[in-house]
Amino acid sequence: MEEIAGKGRGLVAAQPLKAGQTVLTESPLVLYSASPLFASPAVAHCDRCFRTVASDAVPCPSCPTHRFCSPKCLSLALASSHSAWACRALSSLAQHPHCSSMLQEHPPERQVQARFVVAAQSLVLRSPSQLHTLLSLHGTPDGSLVRAARFLHSLLSLVCELELSVDLTAQLLAKDRLNSFCLMAPYSPDGPQRSIRAYAIYPKSTFFNHSCVPNACRFDYVDKHDTNIVFRMIVDVAEGEEVCISYFRINKDYCTRKRILMEDYGFACECDRCNWEGGGEERSGDAPHVGFLSKYVCGRKNCAGTLAPKDGDGLPPRLLECNFCGDLKIDADEH
Repeated sequence: MEEIAGKGRGLVAAQPLKAGQTVLTESPLVLYSASPLFASPAVAHCDRCFRTVASDAVPCPSCPTHRFCSPKCLSLALASSHSAWACRALSSLAQHPHCSSMLQEHPPERQVQARFVVAAQSLVLRSPSQLHTLLSLHGTPDGSLVRAARFLHSLLSLVCELELSVDLTAQLLAKDRLNSFCLMAPYSPDGPQRSIRAYAIYPKSTFFNHSCVPNACRFDYVDKHDTNIVFRMIVDVAEGEEVCISYFRINKDYCTRKRILMEDYGFACECDRCNWEGGGEERSGDAPHVGFLSKYVCGRKNCAGTLAPKDGDGLPPRLLECNFCGDLKIDADEH
């Protein structure tokens, strides 16, 4: 990790990196459901690993609303994300007449933020040292988060002992807003668009800076593997070069990218692609990113994910794997 001019901290290659190389695999520090407290998910999933579950899901022994894919997942959840304290707090919020009424008068986002505050408090109770890791991440609360913190703190204080102050709650909400990753439902070619099943904070992964022409991309395998996040190189990178990902699908147009980055992340991108597309001048020849997009944007219906070389034995043909739908295709340039 190094200081990057104009960007703050970022991740830089300490050695040459090859396309297809996995550069980071990380487990979440904080993990919580993206479903509002008073809404059932469209598809039933495990409340720990977030895989799709069948009708024989294992219920939480203490509350009726949380289900798990196996006794093992239930046991692991009770020792981590769905601790006895978290279970009581979430159940009490939903059952307390005043709390439930107040939460339902606010947008669903507030109910999801309540899940995060409960997850953060549960983390502090399990491992106080992890609080320092969480607070070391990017993010400063603005007025809207301070108001949200006051509201949520007032409700949670009615139903449980809360060690987090209002100020600390606001700080944590700011860390969550800027550093959380979405864990998505599986892809379907016939839609609907993939929904968000959970949010997670990965303390190392959050230091990947953005580029609209990234040299790495993230993979998550919620329905195939676990809640770990994996980052794999798209192209070769030299020692000393920054490793960047895209914070969204790379086929988005300039105006959409500009709006998302400013509204959600608070900065304007100045990468070569944005300078080219937003320059407002007549340019001759193909844009430098056209070939990249043509090769590395998945063409499968309802997808447009990013393709990255798949880890393998290095023998041809080299396969490209989509980080969104999981589709594989032969890399024509290597065949």
